[in-house]
Amino acid sequence: MIAGISVVILIFLFMIQRFGTHRVSYTFAPVLCVWFVLIGGIGFYNIIKHDKTVLKAINPMYIVEYFIRNKKDAWISLGGVVLCTTGAEALFADLGHFSVRAIQVSMCSMVYPALILAYTGQSSYLRQYPDEVSDAFYKSVPGPLYWPMFVVSILAAAIASQAMISGTFSIVHQSLSLGCFPPVKVVYTSANHEGQVYIPAINYILMLACIGVTAGFKSTVKIGNAYGTAVVFVMTLTSSLLVLVMIMIWKTNIFLIILYILTIGFVELLYLSSVLYKFTSGGYLPLAFSAVLMIIMYVWNDVYRRKYHYELDHKISPARLKEISANKNMSRIPGLAMFYSELVHGIPPIFEHYVSNVPALHSIIVFVSTKSLHINKVPPEERYFFRRVEPRELFAFRCVVRYGYKDVREVAFEETLVTRLKEFIQEEILLQNQMLSTIGNNAEKGTEPEGEIVERNNDVANAKQVEEEIMQQEIEQLQKEWEEAGIVHMIGESEVIAKKEANIMKRIVINHVYNLLKRNVRQREKVFDIPHKRMLKVGMTYQL
Repeated sequence: MIAGISVVILIFLFMIQRFGTHRVSYTFAPVLCVWFVLIGGIGFYNIIKHDKTVLKAINPMYIVEYFIRNKKDAWISLGGVVLCTTGAEALFADLGHFSVRAIQVSMCSMVYPALILAYTGQSSYLRQYPDEVSDAFYKSVPGPLYWPMFVVSILAAAIASQAMISGTFSIVHQSLSLGCFPPVKVVYTSANHEGQVYIPAINYILMLACIGVTAGFKSTVKIGNAYGTAVVFVMTLTSSLLVLVMIMIWKTNIFLIILYILTIGFVELLYLSSVLYKFTSGGYLPLAFSAVLMIIMYVWNDVYRRKYHYELDHKISPARLKEISANKNMSRIPGLAMFYSELVHGIPPIFEHYVSNVPALHSIIVFVSTKSLHINKVPPEERYFFRRVEPRELFAFRCVVRYGYKDVREVAFEETLVTRLKEFIQEEILLQNQMLSTIGNNAEKGTEPEGEIVERNNDVANAKQVEEEIMQQEIEQLQKEWEEAGIVHMIGESEVIAKKEANIMKRIVINHVYNLLKRNVRQREKVFDIPHKRMLKVGMTYQL
């Protein structure tokens, strides 16, 4: 019955995720405050009522005596002791929206004192009733407070679960931005906080996994072992990465780093060895989940990089572009074509495939690449980076759209891109005019006759006028093509296969695992929300 009720609560918790955390998050702080006040108050009550001497347990010397007295059993018990910190560790899963000072104040003034009072209070209670160790938490609650404490406990557990779910969404979202996870739909649930996201596919996978674990284990012992293993691994990995930060970024004194490793590192490795002792009793679960996720992320990122390098090695040369531009059999049709590609430098090979089979090009061509940077936000004025594709008669541009991992993609993407393209054309002509002016000024400082200087200045002025007329014509043509003929979105639909001489492992990774992932993830046109009526897919096979 308990497992069934837990499954119902889990389903309800995952079903409300689509409404966004901000809808219910205003209740989180009051509930958690009540929770900490209650567990701290009840702990203080038990200390006063049953045994005040338990406060001596805060002395770390008792830890040493405990290990001397119990030896191996003391080491094994660390796997259970670590569960005392797992609930507090869950609090850190979704703290990215708060300042460092707010976290420090809340932990020191509320969380830590409440936890110390709660655990020492239960210890005091068990000094009087040692046989009730299996249910010490609820047994130590005074009678009138039992049901209020029961309700608040369920709410606090749901909020902690919510923090873990939100943290998972945030990690997957950032992994997507870095190209380390297959594309999935991301819904931004808050207009004020970019980090509050909802990922439907991940939400339902998590729900099924949690229901499966709850219904399969049907015991908090195995679930506790699994959760303890996950938490200690996270702590150990975090400390390992922190050492790298201390060495490479903070440039911390080497003796302080060694001291940190010998103290914090030693304690965490001791806990890790203890939880691994219970590997077969549920501890294997988080490692199995991690292995599956690592395989998915590794395969996707590995093939993603191989595709990029393939396009980079087979990009179209400037000479070939001149041939395409000069080809009299190549028709130019009205409209603006946006050709999407992962390639930042150069024209992708799929464009060559397109013009070889369809001898027609739109009047204006923009090769669009989106790239995520290793920063949280890119300023809007620095998001679009344009370059003209030579020859000029082709009327083609390269556009790299740069996003940070916390940036939200614009709703009016087409309009913004066209506006920024107009600004680029104006800036390009302005830069050329400045160069011409510099040439004219240098000529005046030389020893040339006055007549030649006047003639050169006239040539510079005429060149400026010609460039400004060309700029005006290009902007007018761009506006006309966009308003009258519209935009066509061309998506490169590349099929990836391994080369014939590839080894069996590479064939499995590319031909089977990657293609299986690709068939079951969100396609690029859905990511960019491209209308199907104005979308054209161009297929090509890449042999990696």
